[in-house]
Amino acid sequence: MEGRCAVETWAVGLSGTSCTPRVKFGLGTDVLLCTGSDEVYVFSTQERKLTAVLQFPDPVSDLVGSHDKQLLYVACRSGVYCVSLQFQLSRAASSPADASSSLAELKIPSEFLVVAEEGVLSVLLVGSVFLTLSQTDTSWMLTLYKSSNYEMLSSFSLPLVSGVVRNDTEGKTAMRKRPVLICVHSNDATPPSSSEATLTDDHVRLEPVLFKLLFGVDAALAKSPVILCGLPDGCLCFLPLRLPGSRLRVLRSLEQPVVFVGASVVMERGPGHAQCLVAVGELGKVVLIKTDKGGSEGGGNRTGFIEGCVPGPVMCGCVDKNCLYYSTGSDLLVLDLSEGLSRREGQEKDEETSRKTEAALQSPTSLNVCRVAALAEPTCNTAGEVQLLGLSVRGQLQRITLPAGREDARLSKGPSALVGRSVGDLLSAIGDVCERASVLKTAIKSKNQILRHLNQVLNISFLLIASASSEEHLPIQEKPIRCHGVTSWSRLLQEDSLNLTCVLDNPSPYILERGWTLSIAVFPLSYPPSAGWESSSTNFSFPFHNLHPGETLEVSLPLAAAGEASFPMTVSCSLIFSLTSLLGEEAANLPGLQSRCISLPLNTLTVDWLHVLQVNSPTATHKKATSQSNNTTDSVQAFLRSRRVRCSGRGEGGGESASKPEREYSASIRVSSELLRDTLLLKSSDLDAHMPKWPPQNVGLSLLEWMLSEGPGGVTMGHQGDKIALSSSVVHARGPNGHTVKLTAKEVNVEEESTGKEESRTAVEVQVESSSIAAVCGLHHAVLRRVQTLLQRAPEKAASTKEVQSLGLRQVLQRAEHLLQQIQQSRISGAFGVGVSTGQVTRSLLSVYRELRENPLLIV
Repeated sequence: MEGRCAVETWAVGLSGTSCTPRVKFGLGTDVLLCTGSDEVYVFSTQERKLTAVLQFPDPVSDLVGSHDKQLLYVACRSGVYCVSLQFQLSRAASSPADASSSLAELKIPSEFLVVAEEGVLSVLLVGSVFLTLSQTDTSWMLTLYKSSNYEMLSSFSLPLVSGVVRNDTEGKTAMRKRPVLICVHSNDATPPSSSEATLTDDHVRLEPVLFKLLFGVDAALAKSPVILCGLPDGCLCFLPLRLPGSRLRVLRSLEQPVVFVGASVVMERGPGHAQCLVAVGELGKVVLIKTDKGGSEGGGNRTGFIEGCVPGPVMCGCVDKNCLYYSTGSDLLVLDLSEGLSRREGQEKDEETSRKTEAALQSPTSLNVCRVAALAEPTCNTAGEVQLLGLSVRGQLQRITLPAGREDARLSKGPSALVGRSVGDLLSAIGDVCERASVLKTAIKSKNQILRHLNQVLNISFLLIASASSEEHLPIQEKPIRCHGVTSWSRLLQEDSLNLTCVLDNPSPYILERGWTLSIAVFPLSYPPSAGWESSSTNFSFPFHNLHPGETLEVSLPLAAAGEASFPMTVSCSLIFSLTSLLGEEAANLPGLQSRCISLPLNTLTVDWLHVLQVNSPTATHKKATSQSNNTTDSVQAFLRSRRVRCSGRGEGGGESASKPEREYSASIRVSSELLRDTLLLKSSDLDAHMPKWPPQNVGLSLLEWMLSEGPGGVTMGHQGDKIALSSSVVHARGPNGHTVKLTAKEVNVEEESTGKEESRTAVEVQVESSSIAAVCGLHHAVLRRVQTLLQRAPEKAASTKEVQSLGLRQVLQRAEHLLQQIQQSRISGAFGVGVSTGQVTRSLLSVYRELRENPLLIV
């Protein structure tokens, strides 16, 4: 199998994807596996099986062993744990519960927590100094501790760089990127202790010249170890440990998340003599840092940076003497670093040499191994074969053996083999590009839909805000998006209830798409005493989708049961847009957006007593049903009223009052017939298109039909037929409180004195009668609202044609002054209780109210 790799699967079923996985060599032949879950697996390469599982309280992000391999430091979300691995394994082996099982499961309690630092992503041990690297909202934090007692020595911060290009697969997997943390030593430095003599894969030695060029003369003279950090925001920064006043500084920016940092020998000058630093970015950028000698003009050594780009995305990597091994998820590739760097030895740096070097970096060799997520440090067996230990995406631990003499075989291959390999690499790269292009196309399409939807929302918002600013001059019929209502009574289980049908009309040129909700708030203008003067508003929400221009949406909501409501009621309509509907499933990752919404008021409707009357229809089709229901209701009400009258009579101490008939209340208004003809009859074309054109012979009948058919504020009545057809100027109905009411409209002659002579005017008197004073007050208020609508639509007349009712005004003013005195006297007497009972004060105020309502002015 010359030229191909041998892959052995050693362990299967290791799960965990919360953080970048990690594979490290432990004590002896043990391998430590960190998959991102809360478990650390111990695998014996000698026995080729899992020997132990360490369970930690939180997901594990990184781990590092001590220099003598006796202690294991594990970084979790809640901090860093220190475990004596050999002691834990021996204790598990002696446990009776685990004696029969070859796999020891060890739960690590919180008492092993040595560093209580939240969000530690990477850890490193350098001699007696223990380092942690964590991320805050705005910066990276590198903290130094004593490894003996874990006392904090110092802390360094570096601002977080935003706007770094990230791979599209990161959003899908939601995997946290672990920063790369290694220690760089100068090759001429002497380890302070024997424990540091054998360096692990997190420690590298660099030739002294390159070490001095990169980290400064002070660090080289002090022979200080240097911490090198490769951050997910693209920064490659360093910190000398033993220099006073040192700080965390940026060495290079890859402008993409750093996946791997290591050192390569490239050309043999001595054992372990690394001449090149290698940094690899997630999107495929490779940076080689080495020493450049002075050119033909002379000059000293200087730092040389060589940048190239390999097919990505890069998930993990490792280096040996002169090769870089990296995985893209779909393939495992090897890049010969000596091809690009050996040509530069003894040559002057020019454009042609740089071009050849970059071309060499773009020609990796495929090893035909896929889905590798983590790689350990390369090793060599007795036969000289390079062996890689990798962890696959599916949680399989694999040993990958490269054939001996791979370099010679590759160099001896003819052009046809190179062409075939290049074609295969190109096809693999094309597949990766097509897959990423498809994902990017889907993301762009989703963003375009979000922007188009947001544009519609902004247009609708500006339209409604503009109409709200001119609300005083804009009728409801001319609003761009409006609501109107229809009231109707329904009967269920011998109980009457009042319903309101709200109709949302969209005459605007925009579509109300998903995310919009029609919000309706209902509250009375006045509260009954039983409510304790507290607000009793009720809110209704109706989500809907795709209301196109010209379409309407009808929703029904209950207003109140018979006898339980207080009228008039205000119905406030508004449109609410939820911002979470813009992002769809992505909004779940933004908890602060859940309660964000836009509220746009539409218009306010008023439901008064005329809207909720149950008119006794004069038609024969409804006479029977109406008479039966009215007879039943009237008989019950008559019985209750008689009992109430009798009880009140006994309370007042006489039987004579029990036989008195029930008292009737009334209120009336007078409207000039000329005004009604100008507005209802002659000018009907200026009103709504639904308004009928009545014959001019009966103005009172026309006024009653108009008041019961059309209402101000966008609310109309619902009836058994399409429209009420009145046969006379008297209407009998039942109010929402169950009392019967009577509306009468008749023409009267009003005598008035003007300019010294008496004149007669024709007017229509609308009278409201009922035994309930609440019904009289409510209907009187509703009639006045409709007359105000007529006055707003009335044509303007010249001032000379208007005659002032001088005598009538003087009489009204005198009467008003007299009534004001009565009110003040009643209040004073009731407040101090001077010989006046509460009932007498109430009767006095009631008489004043009747006096004000029963002698109205003439409205001209």
